[in-house]
Amino acid sequence: MADKVNALPFFYGNITREDAEDYLRQGGMSDGLYLLRQSRNYLGGYALSVAYRRECYHYTIERELNETYAIAGGKSHRTPMNVIDYHSQESDGLVCLLKKPYNRPKGMQPKVGPFEDLKEKLIRDYVKQTWNLQGAGLEQAIISQRPQLEKLIATTAHEKMPWFHHTITRENSETRLQAGSRNNGKFLIRKRDNHGSYALCLLHGGQVMHYRIDKDKAGKLSIPDGKKFDTLWQLVEHYSYKPDGLLRVLTEPCPQPEGPNHGVVGGNGQRNLLEAAGGMISRFKSFSIPIPGQKKARSTSQTTPNDNQKNIYEFKGPNSAVVRESMPMDTEVYESPYADPDELRTSTVDRSQLFLEDGELGSGNFGTVMKGTYKMRKTEKTVAVKILKNDDNNPAVKEEMMREANVMQQLDNPYIVRMIGICEAENLMLVMELAELGPLHKYLQKHRQITMKNITELVHQVAMGMKYLEEHNFVHRDLAARNVLLVTQHYAKISDFGLSKALTEEENYYKAKGHGKWPVKWYAPECMNYFKFSCKSDVWSFGVLMWEAYSLGMKPYKGMKGNEVIQMIESGERMSSPSNCPPEMYDLMKKCWTYKAEERPGFMVVESRLRDYYYDIASQ
Repeated sequence: MADKVNALPFFYGNITREDAEDYLRQGGMSDGLYLLRQSRNYLGGYALSVAYRRECYHYTIERELNETYAIAGGKSHRTPMNVIDYHSQESDGLVCLLKKPYNRPKGMQPKVGPFEDLKEKLIRDYVKQTWNLQGAGLEQAIISQRPQLEKLIATTAHEKMPWFHHTITRENSETRLQAGSRNNGKFLIRKRDNHGSYALCLLHGGQVMHYRIDKDKAGKLSIPDGKKFDTLWQLVEHYSYKPDGLLRVLTEPCPQPEGPNHGVVGGNGQRNLLEAAGGMISRFKSFSIPIPGQKKARSTSQTTPNDNQKNIYEFKGPNSAVVRESMPMDTEVYESPYADPDELRTSTVDRSQLFLEDGELGSGNFGTVMKGTYKMRKTEKTVAVKILKNDDNNPAVKEEMMREANVMQQLDNPYIVRMIGICEAENLMLVMELAELGPLHKYLQKHRQITMKNITELVHQVAMGMKYLEEHNFVHRDLAARNVLLVTQHYAKISDFGLSKALTEEENYYKAKGHGKWPVKWYAPECMNYFKFSCKSDVWSFGVLMWEAYSLGMKPYKGMKGNEVIQMIESGERMSSPSNCPPEMYDLMKKCWTYKAEERPGFMVVESRLRDYYYDIASQ
């Protein structure tokens, strides 16, 4: 959503109310002239500034919990743009209709707020510090979990700001403020209690004034009778450019005793948060955001935390409730089992180091899958073991399994089940990462209360895995919900590479010699008509997988035979949208089902579309 709003020519970004009024005056102040800006009070919110009868009026467009936007007391709309479109037709509480946008001057970009500049580094450093990730693993973690990480950082960023002094007494705050420089506007914020109450301590005329900062039931922060804010850094930013009830503006952050003086006073007295925080960011690793549990904890299927569950992080949400969600990076299968350089990579597994448990995880024509433990040099891994059943000692069966192993050993991505090694003992065994919750479609059939956000999160992860395959010139050829396995409710991995093919640099498709036992309902027209398989035919299959996911595990083309499905596709018909499926996602499915492969989007485009939509709904 942020990218779409940033692209609007009348969106000015993080400007003040006064700046907005100046721009509207430059535009002539005709009735209904308006512009949009970023809310300086509410995370993810916007402000609408409107001219009417030579006066300026300002309306906050809040982002609501049900993923919609609304002006207080007004109708809810899906996007901020829809709010503006609506009020161009209906005043409905506004002083007048929105008649003409006042666009930014040529060459001017939306203003970026101080925290926005800091956010990228905060997120990157936080992921590095918490999960010890680097390279591709770091990038994949940030892409897949950005909404959760942004929310986490936004609600705890004050802990890394030079003006936040944690829990100190009133007397200590006065001593700190009166030490060193005694400039008017020097300030700090301290924590008063464990219930979200803080105090703003401000130096003025040699005296320290203390302003209580309360948190209401909705989690909003405010000085009594003052404006409400989602975060402390927004509150500080606001009072740094106007006193708004304080004796004066905030100008200089009081340094903590062990830190350097980060005080910065702008030419107009406005506090420059970005410069002031810069020194603290360079020392980021000395500050940590507490997270329950520990890195690489074993996954669990529970979604309600308990004493044994470790694959969660927590932070205070807007309503002060503790929000807990599973993070892929917390599991032992996010990074390669050979990420540790002390664990020498090997293509073979010693049978004496592999211990199988009773009971099957699954079975198929090849044999069975069992749970086991693999004792590596430094650690033990819980693994899935695919055991070949070949009573007839048919070399073709073994050859097929070895082909799958050969493909898997070339792949290393957090959203693909990795191969750990081959074990040749009483049977041929493929030792793989374990995704204990099993196939996606079966999970969805059993957990029908799962949210659209959660489904989109998982589908996006599959798209990330498929984008990796596309970049490395692999064709999966059997992409379906049954071949997506869940590690946790929030972490999916692509599996089953029995039909997969590695393409050479000179070719962009694989041509089968003839028709086999193929999953026709997941196959693109060119697969059935010309036996041609490519990353674009995988995109078609991905569209079917999306349909399975948003229909909560229903069978595609239910009740139809393969030849009937082919006739339906050739006639130009496509499956209808699953009930309650977001229209944006059904539109993407139809793009995946474009008849001509060359007109079909690749996974780079598909993943990007999914990412945008997921960020929109997950940022709520």
